[in-house]
Amino acid sequence: MPRTAAEARQQLKDAVDRGFDIEFTPPFPATDGELRRSAVLILFGALDQVHADPAAGGAVPAELDILLTRRANRMRHHAGQIAFPGGGVEAEDADITVTALREAEEETGLDASGVEVLGTLPEIHVPVSRNLVTPVIGWWQRPSEIAADHTESVEVFRVPVAEMLDPAARGHSVLRREGFTHRGAAFKLQERFGGHTVWGFTGMLLSSIYDGVGWSLPWQPGADYEVAG
Repeated sequence: MPRTAAEARQQLKDAVDRGFDIEFTPPFPATDGELRRSAVLILFGALDQVHADPAAGGAVPAELDILLTRRANRMRHHAGQIAFPGGGVEAEDADITVTALREAEEETGLDASGVEVLGTLPEIHVPVSRNLVTPVIGWWQRPSEIAADHTESVEVFRVPVAEMLDPAARGHSVLRREGFTHRGAAFKLQERFGGHTVWGFTGMLLSSIYDGVGWSLPWQPGADYEVAG
């Protein structure tokens, strides 16, 4: 396990360069319609002041964090869910990393010039929103102030990664609809982050990243979090 934030950054970079499996099982089948290309920014960094709860253990450095948002309840897709900042490709975007950085800047107010892009993961088809999503992995070289835009995001968080890796925070989301039940990787955030459940695309992608980089701790499936979507 990494002892410093710098070691964690290098592990992320190495994992992205070599590639790893992404386990994403959509809860619903694909729908008809043209697919839109989009990107999300998965931004890691080192917290300046607030470190992980010591009870979370030492899987990664206490200052290692990840940027998450809570989407507005009025959004058409993934309303109210914890998510990565991101959105659709625009004609003026030079490449997919520009899309991720632009959208993150719009939604969270971060200064994109302070973000180092470590690489991208393969496109993921998200049927419910008819998107082909490219995850862009970033490292916050020069952290900047963040604030929700209150259009797409209503809250933004810098969450200590160690707290998410704590076995007590791991579980499965359970989505029930019309006799159908879907289970997926999920994380329970601490109360200072609203006690929200990270699930769906975000939860499954984070679980794959933590496994792929080698940060995950052994945990026993047990907690089920009922969700609505």
